[in-house]
Amino acid sequence: MTTTADRLSTVELKPSYNIPLVLVIAAIGLLFVQPVFAGICGILGLFLMVQAVTIRLQFTATDLDVYRGEKLLRRFPYLEWLNWRIFWDSVPILFYFKEVKSIHFLPIIFDPNTLKACLEERCPRI
Repeated sequence: MTTTADRLSTVELKPSYNIPLVLVIAAIGLLFVQPVFAGICGILGLFLMVQAVTIRLQFTATDLDVYRGEKLLRRFPYLEWLNWRIFWDSVPILFYFKEVKSIHFLPIIFDPNTLKACLEERCPRI
């Protein structure tokens, strides 16, 4: 008998540079109007760009794994998830999920469509 876990293959989300690029472009536009805010916006955009290049999310049959390069940073078993949500479906910018012991917020620096599909398939909302 095949279980749901056996049918689900590992899916690695592709990076999305939308949010970092918008922040960097906004920083350039704000440079002459509000230089301090432009600097903060630009630094945040560059930081998120580096994170999008280096961080990978993998949905396995039982866990959400977070990698930096080849190194596993953290494993989040679906059995411990209480809820999840993607904020602003039309322009997804923030992914939230709550575990038994903690709450997590992640900027959407990976493909939002694949993220949503994996979440609905592997960890249906409660």
